[in-house]
Amino acid sequence: MPREKFHTLTEQMFYILLVLREECYGMDIMMQIQLMTNERVIVGPGTLYNLLEQFEQAQMIKETKIEGRKRSYIITALGLEALQREYHRLNRMIYDYESHT
Repeated sequence: MPREKFHTLTEQMFYILLVLREECYGMDIMMQIQLMTNERVIVGPGTLYNLLEQFEQAQMIKETKIEGRKRSYIITALGLEALQREYHRLNRMIYDYESHT
């Protein structure tokens, strides 16, 4: 049985949604992720725009503005739910690790 799309998020997916809790342009998303993770997580333009398109199709984000080639996005309630679900999943993993070491 195939896994539901976005049931778990990759690191890049998680940080994109985290950044999009505030309205943001595509290139700014990449820069904010680098800053927030001390450059541990790098999201390239190909990955970013592919994921933005997938998130938009899944109604997890929505486009808010277009200014020339710049497009702005923000997370939706559905995206926020996925972000929170992933946050809780990661915390359960940390708890399991700490409980068994």
